[in-house]
Amino acid sequence: MPYHSPEDLNRVVEAAKDARLVLLGEASHGTSEFYTTRAEITKRLIASKAIRFIAVEGDWPSCYEVNKYVKDLEDNEAKSAAEALRAFHRWPSWMWANREMEAFIEWLRSYNLGRPAGERIGFYGLDVYSLWESMQHIVDYLKQTESPLLDTALQAFGCFEPYGDDSQSYGISAGLIGEGCEEEIVALLHEMQRTRLGHPQSEAELNAMMNTMAAADAEHYYRTMVRGGPDSWNVRDRHMVRALRQLLDYHGPDARAVLWEHNTHIGDARATDMAADGMVNVGQLVREYYRPAQTFSVGFGTHHGHVLAGSAWGAPVEVMEVPAAIRGSWEDLLGRAGGGENMLLLFDADAQPELREVFGHRAIGVVYDPGYELGNYVPSRMPMRYDAFVFIHETHALEPLALPQMV
Repeated sequence: MPYHSPEDLNRVVEAAKDARLVLLGEASHGTSEFYTTRAEITKRLIASKAIRFIAVEGDWPSCYEVNKYVKDLEDNEAKSAAEALRAFHRWPSWMWANREMEAFIEWLRSYNLGRPAGERIGFYGLDVYSLWESMQHIVDYLKQTESPLLDTALQAFGCFEPYGDDSQSYGISAGLIGEGCEEEIVALLHEMQRTRLGHPQSEAELNAMMNTMAAADAEHYYRTMVRGGPDSWNVRDRHMVRALRQLLDYHGPDARAVLWEHNTHIGDARATDMAADGMVNVGQLVREYYRPAQTFSVGFGTHHGHVLAGSAWGAPVEVMEVPAAIRGSWEDLLGRAGGGENMLLLFDADAQPELREVFGHRAIGVVYDPGYELGNYVPSRMPMRYDAFVFIHETHALEPLALPQMV
């Protein structure tokens, strides 16, 4: 079906109306239309169902600064969305600190301010990279509350002091030499779970508990990352689902949520070649845990355009051209079938057996090499991977909030 205006997205919202979890993907981390379209779907979901929070592929501490702003919590210090989004200061900062997110975050704060404090929509991060930041937040919280666990935390975190803030050095030491801090940080997590923080009753307690989970799983992630293979990927996605479950528990048995993550996370891994490589992902795990009827996943893609990305990890961000989809790929099929128009697809695997074939489906990360285009496609059975798909024929790059890295 054609996709001409935001009102057409109501078809997706109607199809997802009974789901507890609505997973909204993206084929890249740097495409404007993916962000703005997810925002439009999310606004409609918030208006039509009991959505309690938005969870994204971002680190907990940075996203919590945005959460404080959109909920207008007592400890919020940001005066604007742009100021709150400055919390995303590590590469790739543009992934969340961009003009498209700024507009959505301002909308969400305005919406929330018209609601009672206990009914405001949260904004949280599920990712696992924040080892050092999360440890500092835990210490700060335990000091402020004069917790008897402060000494335990300081002793646990003292194990990390020789590595400074260098996760790569820690990963090499822990993963290859066996000199890690797993025992100390896991013991702290268990101690905190035995207190009331194991069942947080306030946003401050939730923040402390989620930072502890993030730190423990980040330690595991960096320890496995240096070994290669699927282990670190699986640690990361399993953490994101654990964090999601904690958030749902905190918000109550009727809570519903919207997830914003890359297609490679929200599209069921069992419908791709990831399964053969021993990899799981968020889309698979939530379907297994919550049953398919409680989840609804939406994939995104484009035929051609431009994207914001780096040529290597940590490289200056730049606007790159996304070439026309390779012949025979999913994006090429939709481009030809739609005659250059945007499209919305609602999948029914039984009624659409021809779509159960394996198609190459483009995936662009924060690091992108348009010259290696064939390697950017994931073999996929689309109706098994997603419940719906948004195809935008020509797309444009995100606009970062700050441009010091632009080349």
